[in-house]
Amino acid sequence: MIDFETKPPKRFVFLLTPKLSMIALASAVDPLRLANRMSGEDVYAWEFVSETGQPVPCSNGARIEVDGGLADLHRDTTIVVTSGLDAHEAATKPILTWLRKQSRIGARVGAVCTGTLILARAGLLDGKRCTIHWENQAAFREEFIDIEVTNRLYEIDGDRFTCAGGAAGTDMMLTLMASDLDPEIVSLVADQAIHTPIRGDRDEQRLSVPARIGVRHPKLVSIIQTMEQNLEEPISPSILAQDAKMSTRQLERLFRRYLNRSPKRYYMELRLQKARNLLLQTEMSVINVALACGFTSPSHFSKCYRAHFNRTPYRERGAPNAAPETAPTDV
Repeated sequence: MIDFETKPPKRFVFLLTPKLSMIALASAVDPLRLANRMSGEDVYAWEFVSETGQPVPCSNGARIEVDGGLADLHRDTTIVVTSGLDAHEAATKPILTWLRKQSRIGARVGAVCTGTLILARAGLLDGKRCTIHWENQAAFREEFIDIEVTNRLYEIDGDRFTCAGGAAGTDMMLTLMASDLDPEIVSLVADQAIHTPIRGDRDEQRLSVPARIGVRHPKLVSIIQTMEQNLEEPISPSILAQDAKMSTRQLERLFRRYLNRSPKRYYMELRLQKARNLLLQTEMSVINVALACGFTSPSHFSKCYRAHFNRTPYRERGAPNAAPETAPTDV
């Protein structure tokens, strides 16, 4: 006898791309499994697909089998784009075309980790609020100046949802489940995952500046926050000191005491780290990367980059060095 009261499971399709983050995928998939187990019924069903229908390598070297390739889905399906390293290479024309088509059909579309970049390139985040792993935010903002990207663990904006990756996928999935399951079941899922308390969509991704540098000196923290917010147009040490109501010499002593480096060097390291992220995560030219990180001279940028990372920006990008290498200079 057919039980007409039984609802079909809600279907999730995870699109896996090469070099995806395994922890980001697992944190989004396992809550579905646990929800079925804790509720005692198949509330959710899921499958993995890839562009070619072939197994997909993760960034840690593992390979994941998939259930098939890109095919039309039912309009009630939820698609989750899962990516990791080199997401800009994973945003291929077939994938972008497929995502746009499924969205037009009526599928709900989201992403974990750098899958946000793929959604943006497909034009599916226009007018939406989103988030992406903190390491990729600078590159994302350079490419998509009209899309609002936050530093939160996850964002749910209508029929779009994105999360920073890592363990944040579990927080996002628990929130999505709240519309399907009793609060008690959601809490049981979190307990089973040893994931309590459940973090909300207002929680930030990264540790605070004091937690990251291991120092809680209020003026030092404020100055570093100012530096991080002004990488494209660096502020001189004298102005930083003036804004902090101290002398330039006091500023120098403060950085030497707590961070064992000068303010100028610390600022340079922040800018160079941003430059490295842009070189590895975008297709921006080396010159444009230099400008985005506050370097008006490409040659000076190359010298500073080599002095810090022991390779030129061109070698970082994997391209032939366009100019002879010069000796490193003090940064």
